[in-house]
Amino acid sequence: MAGRAEPSGPAACGGAPGLLPLLLLLLSAAAIIPRGDGQNLVTEDVTVVEGDVATISCRVKNSDDSVIQLLNPNRQTIYFRDFRPLKDSRFQLVNFSNSELRVSLTNVSISDEGRYFCQLYTDPPQEIYTTITVLVPPRNLVIDIQKEIAVEGEEIELNCTAMASRPATTIRWFKGNKELTGKSEVEQWSDMYTVTSQLVLKVGREDDGVPVICLVDHPAVKDLQTQRYLEVMYKPQVRVSQNYPAQGLTREGEPLELTCAAFGKPQPTDMRWLRVDDEMPQHVVVSGSNLLISNLNKTDNGTYRCEASNAVGKSHADYMLFVYDTTATTEPAVHGFTQLPNSAEELDYGDLTDSRAGEEGAIRSVDHAVVGGVVAVVVFAMLCLLIILGRYFARHKGTYFTHEAKGADDAADADTAIINAEGGQNNSEEKKEYFI
Repeated sequence: MAGRAEPSGPAACGGAPGLLPLLLLLLSAAAIIPRGDGQNLVTEDVTVVEGDVATISCRVKNSDDSVIQLLNPNRQTIYFRDFRPLKDSRFQLVNFSNSELRVSLTNVSISDEGRYFCQLYTDPPQEIYTTITVLVPPRNLVIDIQKEIAVEGEEIELNCTAMASRPATTIRWFKGNKELTGKSEVEQWSDMYTVTSQLVLKVGREDDGVPVICLVDHPAVKDLQTQRYLEVMYKPQVRVSQNYPAQGLTREGEPLELTCAAFGKPQPTDMRWLRVDDEMPQHVVVSGSNLLISNLNKTDNGTYRCEASNAVGKSHADYMLFVYDTTATTEPAVHGFTQLPNSAEELDYGDLTDSRAGEEGAIRSVDHAVVGGVVAVVVFAMLCLLIILGRYFARHKGTYFTHEAKGADDAADADTAIINAEGGQNNSEEKKEYFI
């Protein structure tokens, strides 16, 4: 059986109207594809810090002794094989072979950034590019503070500026080891960026001497930071301590020695003792921060206050004295220490103790116990009374029915009814037998 010949050449293409343009497109693409194993050049992008050294490498995967050359972004030849036509001495040959051309660029600047081209003289020529990116660290890092010296409770403003970086810097704030959040603004000047971060901070006495740190996050630099130490002024914090007796009761006839300590910034310069509820007794000796009573008596009872002041304000602490008999052995509930704030703001500072709070709590506890005991006694008495009344009424009801007109129904007159009723159970029984 003879086979039929298939049409060929242009006649074959005529059978498919869209096949000829597709064939021409494929032939055109084949003309620009490198021969052999396809693209034969390999390179990598380079990121370098300004002033450092960048290395550009043009490598051939399957060498056929073709010529390799390197061009700059302006397409000027830097190296042709191992020869350097460009007169920029910062470019130096690191390695040359049939499979690699490696060149270093020293002292890199922003103007060196861009695309560099590796070319391989094959038929047709091959080309690939690598991009050099230049990083610029911040030129300067500065913290400006609104107030060099702040007063507790105030808000202060700090600004940290990182100038002339590329890319833009990220600024982070720390107070001690605690990270805080600031507000940043970025300004661009040509190819450079200046970043300013603002931090608003309310300071207290605990912030005095604490460093505020401005830290930079940038790919061109590590651990770049600057810091400022806070200086905060605050009111005195006053404490009264009992030197003698160290522990136990303040008894009549014994001595009492108190010491007042005050800390503030600036250090308190004015300190004095006074009696809150009365004049200071004549026999009380005050020497600086110490108060001494050599022979206690009951007229010394009261509240003794130590006041201290500085340029910021005034604070005080109280000692409540109660003198006991010489034979007393119970720990007092009404004498002790208390530091009272001058305003609500001072409640945040220190441990404020007041022995009167414990005394009032104890009194409230005693009152509750007494009331509970009285209620229990009343309830118990009422229960006992109800039981007695119940027994009484039950007994009275039984007696009434027992003696109610026994034999009265059969009596001829009242006297006989009484006699029959007093006859008791025996007479009743006889009557029962009689009726049976």
